[in-house]
Amino acid sequence: MGEPKFDEMDNYKKEDLLKVDYKPPGKSWFETKIDFNQRKGSWIYPAKPKNLEYIGFPNPREWFPTDEDWKLPKNWKEIILEGMADRLKRFRTFQVFMDICVRCGACADKCHFFIGGGDPKNMPVLRAELLRSIYRREFTKAGRILGSIAGGRELTIDVIKEWFFYFYQCTECRRCSVFCPYGIDTAEITMMARELMHLLGLNVNWIMEPVANCYRTGNHLGIQPHGLKDTLEFFADDIEDVTGIKVDIPMNKKGAEILFVTPSGDFLADPGIFTCMGYMLLFHELGLDYTWSTYASEGGNFGLFTSNEAMKRLNAKIYAEAKRLGVKWILGGECGHMWRVMHQYMDTMNGPADFLETPVSPITGTRFENAKSTKMTHIIEFTSDLIKHGKLKLDPSRNDDLVVTFHDSCNPARGLGLFEEPRYILKAVCNNFVEMPEDTTREKTFCCGGGAGLGTDENMEIRLRGGMPRGHAVKYVQDKYGANMLAAICAIDRATLVTVCDYWAPGVGVTGIHELVANALICKGEKKRTMNMRGEPLPGVNPEEEGDEDV
Repeated sequence: MGEPKFDEMDNYKKEDLLKVDYKPPGKSWFETKIDFNQRKGSWIYPAKPKNLEYIGFPNPREWFPTDEDWKLPKNWKEIILEGMADRLKRFRTFQVFMDICVRCGACADKCHFFIGGGDPKNMPVLRAELLRSIYRREFTKAGRILGSIAGGRELTIDVIKEWFFYFYQCTECRRCSVFCPYGIDTAEITMMARELMHLLGLNVNWIMEPVANCYRTGNHLGIQPHGLKDTLEFFADDIEDVTGIKVDIPMNKKGAEILFVTPSGDFLADPGIFTCMGYMLLFHELGLDYTWSTYASEGGNFGLFTSNEAMKRLNAKIYAEAKRLGVKWILGGECGHMWRVMHQYMDTMNGPADFLETPVSPITGTRFENAKSTKMTHIIEFTSDLIKHGKLKLDPSRNDDLVVTFHDSCNPARGLGLFEEPRYILKAVCNNFVEMPEDTTREKTFCCGGGAGLGTDENMEIRLRGGMPRGHAVKYVQDKYGANMLAAICAIDRATLVTVCDYWAPGVGVTGIHELVANALICKGEKKRTMNMRGEPLPGVNPEEEGDEDV
């Protein structure tokens, strides 16, 4: 047993990845098996035992997908079937989605992994059949009597291995659901399959380590309270270098009006750190009465990729901290899966948050009625409202070296409906904004290929294949309009799209929207700006020019 050596991105030749064969295999999909030795670069390393032990998940042990024996419990089949029965009883959607699919194929060519790889089992309908076929065999009368004739199949070790391979090639992006005439949410099916695998100790470390870290320190990266404070102070120093302004960093401030929560990727990952600096400069300029929290220091929630129970537990800390600090409402940063949890699960899991108020902008007076239930609003809504009411002084020419296009992150777009607000902001802070083709944006947006816990390096081939549709759309606007910057309001996207763009559209950078807002923002008392938030020269500015004039 041992981890295979990771092939660097450059070792994957484009001409090889572009040779996609969509012809179905000669054998029935029932008969094809997974050979992990032949599919390196398309699967993720399993969870380390220490992480499972810390969070109390079953069957922590050392194992590897290329092993013949995965060291499952002796009664593994009973565990799976009991787990399915329990979830069919508890989750009505699971039962419905198992029953109503007619295998029409409307979703078949909508998944980015199928488009980029051609594997039939990555067609959403067939990936769901990997689980649905067991449901038919074990939980329907027709399946018990007719077996494969009714679409049922026996639960075997090979089926479990197939689940591990393919349900960790789904980013839960829900693009397929947009095209399903029955509204089947394939992401929910993936979530159920992963929950069942967790019962056997079949997990991936790229997900379980962040979950364990979040249990322990409050964020995915394991940043201790003093580490978060130090990090934000480093950002404040960089902001001062660029603007001449020393921003405040309110930490654990009781009685603040607003609790601000953002994904930990904004603290540590380039280019997310510049987005975080953008938040800090904006809040300082507004004089916002807000606070960071060292306890609720993570907006993201890898529980969404793990289990409903884990998701609920990780999310609960946000309301708990809001109550402890006595804030009025919660403001969230630029994140993707964070916002699916907040918008679609938070209120029913951990609410109602009756101790909080419906968010009202202290700057414009706008009441965010859409957040009346959760008491938490998105910074994109907050900032677009500021611009609409003329509360920000902006110089978009500071971003004139950029031709910006926008990636609709799957969860804020399909999951929250944030389509126009980010574009409204971009057009206010940039003079050069271009759209990617219509069938690749808004509710039809393509995924980054690395969400739902797939953004690690050992599965680089599947990430590059899954990122191909988005990468080609970026390449299109790069060639046609000269686009050189891709904006996204998701921390995972900002991390994974760097790899996608470097591979499929070299020369296109990645940014968050509030980095561009900070570039354009004319602040009271700022020195003459010569650099953007990355410390690079602004368009038309001599790098040697001293910026010592106050505005």
